[in-house]
Amino acid sequence: MTGPLSNPIEARYTPALVSIAGLTAGCLAAVSLLAANMCRAEGATAATPPHTIVVRAQSLIDGTSPQARHGQDILIRGNHIIDVYSTGSHPVPGDAEVIDLGSATVLPGLIDSHTHIFLQGEEPAAGGYDIQLLKFPAAYRVARAIVAARRALEQGFTTIRDVETEGAGYGDVGVKQAIEEGYVPGPRMFVATRAISSTGGYNLEGYAPEITVPKGAQLIDGPVEARKAAREQLDHGADWLKVYMTHRSWVDEQGALVSQPTLTVEELKAIVDEAHGWRRKVACHAYNGIGLQRALDGGCDSIEHGLEITDAQIAQMIKQGTWLVPTLAVYYYDWDAADTAGGKRDRKRAEAHAVSFQKALRAGVKIAFGTDVGGFVWTDPIAQEFVREVELGMTPMQAIQSATSRGAELLGKRGELGVVAPGALADLTAVPGDPLQDVHLLQKVNFVMKDGKVFRSPGSPAPGP
Repeated sequence: MTGPLSNPIEARYTPALVSIAGLTAGCLAAVSLLAANMCRAEGATAATPPHTIVVRAQSLIDGTSPQARHGQDILIRGNHIIDVYSTGSHPVPGDAEVIDLGSATVLPGLIDSHTHIFLQGEEPAAGGYDIQLLKFPAAYRVARAIVAARRALEQGFTTIRDVETEGAGYGDVGVKQAIEEGYVPGPRMFVATRAISSTGGYNLEGYAPEITVPKGAQLIDGPVEARKAAREQLDHGADWLKVYMTHRSWVDEQGALVSQPTLTVEELKAIVDEAHGWRRKVACHAYNGIGLQRALDGGCDSIEHGLEITDAQIAQMIKQGTWLVPTLAVYYYDWDAADTAGGKRDRKRAEAHAVSFQKALRAGVKIAFGTDVGGFVWTDPIAQEFVREVELGMTPMQAIQSATSRGAELLGKRGELGVVAPGALADLTAVPGDPLQDVHLLQKVNFVMKDGKVFRSPGSPAPGP
């Protein structure tokens, strides 16, 4: 970081106590003069022009162009990009700070459209998913989430869509606010709060029926409850709504992947109708089968995971403009033994997922980058997802655009995020070398700027903890 974060409370309030009683006229005049000087000082501060920066690099991938541009200067004023031009074609403003990144490739700040900052890739031997809901204090979970958010920013992800808190209520709204107000570093966040599923449709499970255990999502039954849950979550700060349209999955006797459906079409339509009335969108976790079909028929805006999508469903997605956020890499973690039911399920998921991704890509389905990080540990590289995308048929440029301009389009922020262009927010990342030749380089981000402020620069260690 360029320096310690200032405390917004200290910035806003000056601890001064003045007793009016007994002041002479001369003292009152002195106090008035002091107050006037303070007001003038504040006015002068407000009139101070925003900081100007020129970021210079050998190559620029701007998020939309089909090829990289070489020898580019990016002019930034405050938190916006003002201009992008060839190095030397314009004089450097006299008040500008020049950040020369040498042979690095500069990209827009990356966007991960499927994260879980309240998950930490919990090890089954340490209690797995359940222990965090049963034993971890809320403050502890928030502290871990703040570290996760910071790690996303460290890795060049300046924006995330965090798709539910896994039993931590509206904790994501609070973390988002803390980041926006400067208390803690982190990416800009689009949050989904509690998520929605149906009875029998989410963890915790497997406990004695006499015991009431917490759930990792808000459970509903019927369109009325569905709409009420949507209203509650929107009222409490949800930018998106997350709906689980499938739950557990297994391989049947014929070797087919089967997923338990959850909400009915009518229940989902109530949620979608409410969200769209608020000008918000709905992301649907859907593996395959009946649940995925209900997600499409109910009008969801994005399919999360989409492990097995039929040709007819792909055609429906294209017709409706439905996005796919595939989260490929997470399905290669923690496979059970091959001869077990769980191991057969794990391998079938990865096999079917690869085929569906390739079919969707060839057909022209809108695809945005998402990782499900939190499902794996935050110390692992988030950018490993780019490698899976390229292995399954994307060009490196398509993969990068899935995490830049395409991600911005999914979030309704086209031209504002995910591009290096005049008028966009000044979110930048840089990597050594050329990621179009070696997509693994996206795991080696060494420069991060968010909102025109440098968070990480070459030669400096990655910020802790």
